[in-house]
Amino acid sequence: MNRRDSLKALGLTAISTTVLLDACKQPETKTEAAAPEESTKEAGREQWEIDRDKKLKAENFFTKHEMATITVLADIIIPKDDVSGSASDAKVPEFIEFIVKDIPEHKVPMRGGLKWLDVYCFNKFQKPFVEASADQQISIVDEIAYPKKARPEMQAGVTFFNRMRNLTASGFYTTEMGVKDIGYVGNAPNQWAGVPADVLKQYGMENVKI
Repeated sequence: MNRRDSLKALGLTAISTTVLLDACKQPETKTEAAAPEESTKEAGREQWEIDRDKKLKAENFFTKHEMATITVLADIIIPKDDVSGSASDAKVPEFIEFIVKDIPEHKVPMRGGLKWLDVYCFNKFQKPFVEASADQQISIVDEIAYPKKARPEMQAGVTFFNRMRNLTASGFYTTEMGVKDIGYVGNAPNQWAGVPADVLKQYGMENVKI
C-alpha cells in the first residue's frame, strides 16, 4: 500500500459521523441559474443562514503562514495522483478555513497544533514546517500520523494530526472530485444489471436465477 492509500485509509476510518455532518454545512457553489424568486434567497435556507455564511466567508481566521502550512499538510494527506487532484486542488484548505469559523471549537486545537508543528520542526530542522524539504516534512508526518506507533512525547502532534486528517478527508470526500476518487456513482436509472456475481456467490446463490 502506498503512502496515499495508507493515509487515505486512516483518514476515512477516522472520520466520525458528526464531523461529516458538520462538514456538509459548507454551502456549495451554485452553477445553475437561479429562478427570479431565488436570486436573493437560496431555496430551503433561511436568510439568517445565508447572511451568516457570507459573514464567515468575509472573515479570515488563519494567517497566511498558517494557511500555507495547512495546504502542505492537506496535500501530504491527499496528494494528486492518476485518479484525482490533490486536497488543495479540491480547495480543502478553504474548506478548513470555513469550518473552523463555522465550528469554533476547532480554532484553538488547530492554531495550537500548527504552532506545535512549527516549533517541533524548528527544533529538529531549524526551520518552520513549510520551509522544510519534502523529505523532512514527511519524516515529521510519519511521527504523528500513526497513533499506535507514535512515541508518548508526540501525543500533542498526534492529536493535532488526527484533527487535520479528519478535516482534510471530510473536505475532500464531500466534493465532486472526492466522490469520483472513491468511485461512487450513485443510482442510475435503467442501469440495473441484477445482483452482482460476487454477492450471489457469497450467499451460495450463484446458480439461482433471479
